[in-house]
Formats: sequence, C-alpha cells, structure tokens
Amino acid sequence: MERRTAVVVYDAESGDDHERQGTVWTATSHIVAAVVGSGVLALAWTVAQLGWVVGPLVLVGFSCVTYYTSAMLADCYRYPDPVGGAVNREYIDAVRCYLGRKNVLLCGCAQYVNLWGTLVGYTITASTSMIAVKRVNCFHRAGGLGGAGDCNPSGSTYMVVFGLFQLLLSQLPSLHNIAWLSVVAVATSLGYSFISLGLCAAKWASHGHVRGTLAGAAVHAPRDKAFNVLLALGNIAFSYTFADVLIEIQDTLRAPPAENKTMKRASFCGLGITTVFYLLLGCTGYAAFGNDAPGNILTGYAFYEPFWLVDIANICVIVHLIGAYQVTSLLSLHMSASHTHTHTHTHTHTHTHTHTHTHTHTHTHTHTHTH
Repeated sequence: MERRTAVVVYDAESGDDHERQGTVWTATSHIVAAVVGSGVLALAWTVAQLGWVVGPLVLVGFSCVTYYTSAMLADCYRYPDPVGGAVNREYIDAVRCYLGRKNVLLCGCAQYVNLWGTLVGYTITASTSMIAVKRVNCFHRAGGLGGAGDCNPSGSTYMVVFGLFQLLLSQLPSLHNIAWLSVVAVATSLGYSFISLGLCAAKWASHGHVRGTLAGAAVHAPRDKAFNVLLALGNIAFSYTFADVLIEIQDTLRAPPAENKTMKRASFCGLGITTVFYLLLGCTGYAAFGNDAPGNILTGYAFYEPFWLVDIANICVIVHLIGAYQVTSLLSLHMSASHTHTHTHTHTHTHTHTHTHTHTHTHTHTHTHTH
C-alpha cells in the first residue's frame, strides 16, 4: 500500500497525468521507424570497407552495444526508483536527475551538436537525391551512360529548393500539426529501404556470383584504408542511434508491467528486426557490387534502370528527409523552450516557498499576541 501511494505522489509531482496506451509492439514499431533511415543507403559500401568477416560481425556488435545502452537508459525513465520513481518525460530530464545540473549543459550541448549535424546531413542527402532523379532521367533519355551528355547538375540549386520547403513547413505553429508528415516520412523510409534491397538482389541475381573479399576493399595507402574503416564504423553507429527519442517512446507505454521492462523488450525486438534488415541489405549489396559498392546505392551510378523505380526510391528519400528535418528542428526548439520553462519554474517555486514561510511566521506572531 505504501508503495502505491509513493507512485501516485511521484506522478503528481511530475505532472504525469496523461493517459498511455502503448505496448511492446507499438514501441517496437516506433524504434524501427526511428532507426531505419537514410543511413541504410551506405550499408553496402560500409560492408565493402570491412569485408565479409568483419562487416557482419560489426553490424551485430553495434546492435548489442546499442541494446545495452538502451536498457540502461530505459531504467532512467523514472527517478530515483526505476519502477516507482518520478517520471522523466525527456532525455535532458533524466540527465538532470541522475547526473546533476552541472552535466545538463554538457549533455545538452552534445545533443544540440548532434541535432544540428543531423540537419546538415539531411540537407546534403536530400539535395543529392534530387540530383539523382534528374541524372537518372537524363541517362534514360540519352539511352544509357554512354550517350549521356551533361547529366551532372549542380547541387546548390537543390539545396535552396530543400530550404524553401523547410521554410514553408516551419510556418506551421505546432509539431502536432505535422503529425501526418511523420507518418508519411516513416512510410517513405521503409519504401526506399525495400526498393534498395530489391535492386541489390536483382543486381546480384544478374551475374550470380558472390563478389567481395574477406578483408574488404584494398587501397594503396594504409591511412586511406584506416580512414575508410573509421568512416564505415561511423556509418554503422549512425544507422543504429535512437537514444535521443528513447525516453519519449517510453513515455507512451502503459503500466503495468513496468515501463522499463516493456521498453527493454521493445528495444530487443526493434534492434533485432533492424539488424536482420541491415545484414540483408549490406551483405546483398556487397555480394552484388563487391569492393566497387557505391557510397549511396540510389544516388551513385549503380542503378539507372528501371529509371521509374529508382526515381520513386529517390523521391521517397526526399520526402522522408523533408519530414525528418522538420521533426528534428522542432525537437531542438522544443528542448530550448522546455529548458527555459524549467529554469523559470524553479525560480518561481523558490519565490513562492519564501512567501509561504513569511506568511506562517506572521500567523504565529498574531496567534501569540491573541493568547
């Protein structure tokens, strides 16, 4: 009975009064949607740099590390007890409770750098996909690579176009007004991922040989090999990250059972599904292209026929990144507003506490005088 009372008090203090209906399967779908993104387009090149032995092992290894860190972060959803403590609705709230206010600035800066770096990557990738659409259509009209003329347009114009789309969507006053955009973004991310897998499988079937080597692509200078390997490891790490939204996903889960237990199961299922898909796409692409695998399956010279299917895949990339850019940018603005509100609320609470103390002192004095 005391434990239940403690839970109610904690939740009331944290403002935790919204209804949650999420299950392990809804959380799993959120995790898959958050993890699977444009990073999958570089998996064939990534495996090519690591080879047939190290490549799959690293994919599985990063999956295990991500699950381990996700399980620890899931226990930070409530404080101080992972089951009956007060709710931390956001990542930065968990940092404040477990690491102290001094580390909020450090972790907040790291999170902002990550978010802004992601936005830059979205802009570059989206403009590259726009270029690929124009180039593939140019190749098709010219009858192939040999007859193509000027089929390499500049990316500056397409970056401006992408920026104009973002300016238009940013006029919407709330993240709730673009909920439909998130649904479209998830659908398109799955669309271009499966199209890429199908194109790689068709390419592999066309020659019927398993290309590639055990040690991966060979380069002349050892430093170039080291740089490519480190870049490949970075691609894999980027493809698995979802820590910045884990707390928010966990905040949708109903209890009982305890949210941290459900989130750990969802993380295991979501990362398991993602790892199987990554292995399929990375290994299929490497078997199809060998050490010549392109850095981006859809925007390189790997595919230009069937042109309509490649166009659909690249358009899916563009639409996905338009939505992802908005969600990420609004998330950063929401974090800023939330931090400012929390800081102001703390000062207001302190002032109110002082006022109450003064009132009590006056009341005691009056009571004594009457007596």
